[in-house]
Amino acid sequence: MKKLGPAGLKWLKIIHILLVTLFFGGIMSSLAINLGIKFAAYRETMETYKNVVIISDHIIRIGAVGTLFIGFVYGIFTNWGFFRHRWVSVKWVLFVCQTLIGIFIVDKLMLANMALLETEGSDALINPVFLHNHSVRQDFVIIQISITVFIICISVIKPWKKKKLTSKNAGIR
Repeated sequence: MKKLGPAGLKWLKIIHILLVTLFFGGIMSSLAINLGIKFAAYRETMETYKNVVIISDHIIRIGAVGTLFIGFVYGIFTNWGFFRHRWVSVKWVLFVCQTLIGIFIVDKLMLANMALLETEGSDALINPVFLHNHSVRQDFVIIQISITVFIICISVIKPWKKKKLTSKNAGIR
């Protein structure tokens, strides 16, 4: 398979940074909005949840799907591969875990709370299920942020690289 040249790699990196920014910025925005919800006013809570859904659907999802696609492009069309470097493999595993958390926990709880707000109205604000969903969702958004920060650190530090054997160390066993 033909590999990308230097110009292609630069554009790929630019697109990757922009998509990760969308993804991470969306998650951070979601947390900030989630922390600011005051359960005293139904309309305000409903509007806030609608905004969180919009951020999830139109920012986080675009960033996540785009980042996944760019990861495949990196794996196929560059020398990085998928499993050639342990740090790249760890990033893949963490990103998949993070995405599954987003789909099956964060989004599920967000949509469950939207449904409660729509069906129960202001009574949803005192519903223990609604409050539990909100709290658990917030905790998992923090976990997603932590995973993203760790992935960024891995991307910069590139740990677990094989150390190059120097001529000085070559004779020592």
